[in-house]
Amino acid sequence: MSIAVTKFIVAGVTGSSAMLSEAIHSTVDTGNELLLLVGMARSRLPADAMHPFGYGKELYFWSLMVAVLLFGVGGGISAYEGVRHMRNPVLLTDPHWNYIVLGLAMVFEGASFGIAMRAFLRQKGDAPFWRELRDTKDPTTVTVLAEDATALAGLVIAALGVYASHRWDMPVLDGAASLLIGLLLAAVASLLILESRSLLVGEGIDRDMAVALRQIVQDDPAVQSAGMPLTMHLGPDEVLVTLDVRFHPESSANEAAGAVERIERNIRARFPQVSRIYIEARLMMAGSRTVT
Repeated sequence: MSIAVTKFIVAGVTGSSAMLSEAIHSTVDTGNELLLLVGMARSRLPADAMHPFGYGKELYFWSLMVAVLLFGVGGGISAYEGVRHMRNPVLLTDPHWNYIVLGLAMVFEGASFGIAMRAFLRQKGDAPFWRELRDTKDPTTVTVLAEDATALAGLVIAALGVYASHRWDMPVLDGAASLLIGLLLAAVASLLILESRSLLVGEGIDRDMAVALRQIVQDDPAVQSAGMPLTMHLGPDEVLVTLDVRFHPESSANEAAGAVERIERNIRARFPQVSRIYIEARLMMAGSRTVT
């Protein structure tokens, strides 16, 4: 927050629109971090009568709020300030304070980005970087990485805008830098909104994992056939799985019950993120009748 306050002061002293956009960006980032902490705390609440599957999706909701805040406040106000400054350019005074504050901000944001990146690399293991970034269901990881990367890009744009504006005595370039920062924030926020929306409305697991789950079921000797599982992410490390399983006609009820236990055990051994499994077991009888 102190960086944001410093940026506001320097923006007021020098008249830099790009610096003002960076101040707004830093303020929004501070608010976003608080919202993510709220989401993380809420998502850990135990299940209750009103929320029998727990509160894991709280994290998706608050991540959506972060993205909306980044889009509306960060991107919207920065773009507005850029356009306003381009229409009514104001000559910069001494730009040196801009460079000092932007340089310090790059150091802090770079350190934050490095910490977030190391945490993500530990989390992804041997999986390809871009694939894991696309497939991860932990919105905090994606949001922090996206915000830090955007912050660094914004700082570079602001520095170039201040330099070009002062170097060629064209204050309109400072406004253009502010507009570009706003568009960058809006673009990143739009991607985060799409991801959060998908998870909130009940995104399932990827097809490869679904096929692997079905194969685990079909590999059980008591199973005659199984449909594709119906799944939904309840949180970053919580997946709901429902299965429609048909057992061989000669299987007894006890044998089917034992098979259900084996299937659940094998699924959780391979996919520990599967927290809830519901199996609709069907015993094939004579003719085409089934007993469930």
